Amino acid sequence: MRPIIVIPTRLASTRLPRKALADIGGVPMILRVVHRALQSGLGTVVVAAGDQEILDAVSGIENVRGVLTESALASGSDRVHAALEQIDPQRDHDVVINLQGDLPLIDPTTLHNVLEPLKLSGFDIGTLAAPVMNIEERDAASVVKIACSFENSHVARALYFSRQVLPWGEGEHWHHVGVYAWRREALARFVSLPPSALERRESLEQLRALEAGMTIGCARISHAPLGVDTPFDLERIRGLV
Repeated sequence: MRPIIVIPTRLASTRLPRKALADIGGVPMILRVVHRALQSGLGTVVVAAGDQEILDAVSGIENVRGVLTESALASGSDRVHAALEQIDPQRDHDVVINLQGDLPLIDPTTLHNVLEPLKLSGFDIGTLAAPVMNIEERDAASVVKIACSFENSHVARALYFSRQVLPWGEGEHWHHVGVYAWRREALARFVSLPPSALERRESLEQLRALEAGMTIGCARISHAPLGVDTPFDLERIRGLV
């Protein structure tokens, strides 16, 4: 595989406007995410931004490229695809890692983990699953759960994603970590599809892929990284750096 890491970001986030440039220990959040991506050693890192101000914040960093994309693009996946079409039209990179720009404390090794499903022939997309640690996490609608079963493997096929608790019954539950590794052809197909019925119902775009018959493999990691969606999340992250 010849992977590239693309970080989609914009200033007009709904719950925490301008969060890409939020100060965390004297460093804008987007820079913290970029540094984590570089520490993975997987190669070129691209910031796909909807605003020039974000690109100004990451300019001059070695092995980092900035691409200005339309601010109004519907999703991070669309932004990743648009950036790739600009910087790699020859398709030198056959796999793209979509790293969310609101994971400033992500362990760089997990970017290697997300590639594991694509080493197997049966998966179009790779993503990450971490064990749910408590009842509050299990029941929170903000925590996306995955119906999958690892059994004796470190990679499992995702059967469904939901904000509700699933599957039913005794056993471990899995927290979806929204980092993706896409085969280029899978990403191109995905962004060409309209939002699906279940995607709209659950507000989860990965369901579009499942409804279209695409396969998603989950790589197991030990814990879910803290993300920044709200002012409370931001203050919690600030207390950890």
